[in-house]
Amino acid sequence: MKAFLSPSSTEAEEVSITVTGSKSESNRLLILQALYPNIIIKNISNSDDSKFLKNGIVNSEGVVDVHHAGTAMRFLTAYFASQIGTEVVLTGSERMQERPIGILVDALRQLGADIQYTNKEGYPPLKIKGNVLGKSSVAIQANVSSQYISALLLIAPGLPNGLTIDLIGELTSLPYINMTLSLLENVGVSTLFSENRIQIPRVISVKDTIITIESDWSSASYFYSVAALSNKSITLGYYHQESLQGDTALASLYRQLGVVTTFNKEKETITLRKEIDSLKEHVFLDLVDTPDIAQTIVVTCLGLEMGCTLTGLHTLKIKETDRLVALKTELSKLGASVTITHDTLVLNPSILGKERIAIDTYNDHRMAMAFAPLGTQIPITINNCEVVSKSFPSFWEDMQKVGIETLLK
Repeated sequence: MKAFLSPSSTEAEEVSITVTGSKSESNRLLILQALYPNIIIKNISNSDDSKFLKNGIVNSEGVVDVHHAGTAMRFLTAYFASQIGTEVVLTGSERMQERPIGILVDALRQLGADIQYTNKEGYPPLKIKGNVLGKSSVAIQANVSSQYISALLLIAPGLPNGLTIDLIGELTSLPYINMTLSLLENVGVSTLFSENRIQIPRVISVKDTIITIESDWSSASYFYSVAALSNKSITLGYYHQESLQGDTALASLYRQLGVVTTFNKEKETITLRKEIDSLKEHVFLDLVDTPDIAQTIVVTCLGLEMGCTLTGLHTLKIKETDRLVALKTELSKLGASVTITHDTLVLNPSILGKERIAIDTYNDHRMAMAFAPLGTQIPITINNCEVVSKSFPSFWEDMQKVGIETLLK
């Protein structure tokens, strides 16, 4: 399926959108709820990733297929390994079977896990036999993916002796680790994070807890992009200024791209407005803590005819696709001059062409959504547009609401 996008001739100047619950918070809480069923979750994400994770927990036998859901692959690997008597083969899409998981598997094996590779060493599919993970300490590389660490943290309170994790190397995506620790605290699990060590005690039960999940800040990035590329005022719910999500950094990052964020604490909303017209010719941004919004930012800069240097992007190479290579390829179609290394992207100021170009998405939801806001300025086609359901099923309907004519066929 393709999405044919073009600027609307009847734009509304003010728009309100309700965004689904945070995928990151939802997936962590689903694991905690599986360990402690008296946790009640509200406003859970309706993303494919969360659905595959939940289905994996409910149907934990035989073959469990998480498709493209990387978070589900990592969290379920740790969860199944800790569930005594469970026997599953955990698999995913062709791309998922190219995404490394050896660091997490090695750490779980240190604890006593029974996990075997059924095909290529270090990669899914995995044959997992759940048993007692009796050891109470583990060392793990911290500079590859924070999800490996979060996967261990989530099962830690259910282990016989709790868990102490020693982190090796510079920690990447720290806000996601802090999110996991905060959610553990919210359900009654004490945590201690000091220097390169995290300690989680054994917890047999937690008090009855109701948690309402904040809306997804990563998903908000696309509306920030629309606001930057148009004169539209966009109100999004349900958001907090004091957020667990690292991508709340959007509020400060997009100020450099002309967008001002107003928080309404009473209504639990944010309003985005283009209020700064005098922009720098080139911006320098370190996104080591917020790599998921890199694609949106670089596309916004292209639409604003700005240059940017983005650093801290090393994790993008092991996502749904190699996002750095994919960005260079697709941005070049639009006339952009782009240079990439293993962890940086440099966009030179470029003039956006007006000819309709088809953007390939590489089975990556963020490729589709990052390029869509250009539809406020030019006609553009997004190939395999259905991939957005991975994190944001109502995305194309919401693009229509913010003034982008959207035809799916």
